[in-house]
Amino acid sequence: MSVTDVALLLVRIVLGGTMIAHGVNHWVGGGKIAGTAGWFGGLGLRQPILQAWLSVLTEIAAGALLILGLLTSFAAAAVISVMLVAGLLAHRTNGFFVFKEGYEYVLVLGVVALALGILGPGWLSLDHAGGIAITGWAGGGVALILGVVATGGLLATFYRPQPAPEAAPQN
Repeated sequence: MSVTDVALLLVRIVLGGTMIAHGVNHWVGGGKIAGTAGWFGGLGLRQPILQAWLSVLTEIAAGALLILGLLTSFAAAAVISVMLVAGLLAHRTNGFFVFKEGYEYVLVLGVVALALGILGPGWLSLDHAGGIAITGWAGGGVALILGVVATGGLLATFYRPQPAPEAAPQN
């Protein structure tokens, strides 16, 4: 075990725990599923209740897999996809900074997930114990390509934004 293995464990725990907390918050926090669905519908996603539940399940499952270091590249792909959707639909138009609802936070989480896909979960992981760790360009490729393809599929299937209302003619 190396210091890198400990660092990767810390990153997996923090990113995984953040994703679990995010999923649980979408589920039982604030407006619960109905509130999350309303927000998703407002962003232009059709079938917003389904989208809310898929988001909750994806975030919690990806977070748990990251903490365990199991199927790490696939869990990283799920995080990348969730962050891409959030960045594109909710944060992109607000600029960079998170305090202005910008994409700063989702960018950091997505890039950390990609880095885990590239570096792998480290020695302190179920992937290592099972001999199934995918690392390097292959791990990063799985995480990035699968994350982007999943995002594209979700948007192609469910993203139907309402046209902007036309401005009333001025007299």
